[in-house]
Amino acid sequence: MTCVPTVLRALLLSALLTLIPVAIGVAVSDDTAPPPARKPAAYTGTPLSEFDSTKAVVRRAPFCELVPAEAVAAALGAEGTATGYDNGEQTDAIPGGDVAHEYGCRAAATAAGTPGAAEAWVFAPPVTADWAQRLVAEAGRTKGCAPLPGAPAYGTPSVGLLCTTGDQRSVTFRGLYGDAWLACSLSLPAGLPQDQLVDRAGRWCVAVAQAAAVPVG
Repeated sequence: MTCVPTVLRALLLSALLTLIPVAIGVAVSDDTAPPPARKPAAYTGTPLSEFDSTKAVVRRAPFCELVPAEAVAAALGAEGTATGYDNGEQTDAIPGGDVAHEYGCRAAATAAGTPGAAEAWVFAPPVTADWAQRLVAEAGRTKGCAPLPGAPAYGTPSVGLLCTTGDQRSVTFRGLYGDAWLACSLSLPAGLPQDQLVDRAGRWCVAVAQAAAVPVG
């Protein structure tokens, strides 16, 4: 009769030893579960004041398809589409639909009736430092435009302009990167505060310079 308790104790001990590893395994599994996925931060771009244009070298080549769609939307304040054009092409982006001697990109809001345009272009021929200085001086004499006070550098040399045309205002930055003359502009309704227009234009122009830059490595 004494063998029954002994057998029972052995069975209970065996069951207990089986349950302990299972419990530990469950606890470990819970502790190592991956954290919930986080939503990616909204695109904001880089302010022009924080962009070191002295370290960028721009290609005299097509770049429009490399500009992030998020940069277009952030500049326009609405979803938009960007269209590129190449050197030697006839394009409406040039006054009179003339043949372009540059590589460019023009973006407009997708929704009909949404005003505004974001543009950028790089000259196809190489530009010398002397020529760049003349381009800076000529830009300052553009009708309806005035130099932008305290404009951050956008290449060396460079110029920033604030222009008004009808019910729209635009901010444009132009400058020399190596032997490439790069320009960009953002046009939006005149009701937008000037500081917001300048900030959005600067971020747009940084995105353009990064897209057109020579890849590192």
